[in-house]
Amino acid sequence: MAATENAQQHEAMFLQFVLSLMQSGMMQLGKIMNPMTKTIEKDLAGVQGTIELLTMLREKTHGNLSKSEADVLGSALSSLQLNYVDEMNAAKAAPPADAAAKKE
Repeated sequence: MAATENAQQHEAMFLQFVLSLMQSGMMQLGKIMNPMTKTIEKDLAGVQGTIELLTMLREKTHGNLSKSEADVLGSALSSLQLNYVDEMNAAKAAPPADAAAKKE
């Protein structure tokens, strides 16, 4: 019974870890407010690192995760990747900040 409880605790800790990385990534994308600074900040290079970290985690744990762990990890990674692509496309479509300032 102790082994089952230990496995459940480890699964909960793994899910919490993955979800905390996803939350960090969403903050880096400017999708949610940074609770420390109370501001929306974008760090696209930072979210790239978070995506790479989750990708590495998926590769290193392949075959060793429960279905729910694998599903949450895959969902977090997909969500960050899709939002990252959206932000990169939006950044390319927007005029540079100095060009907007020159028009005024």
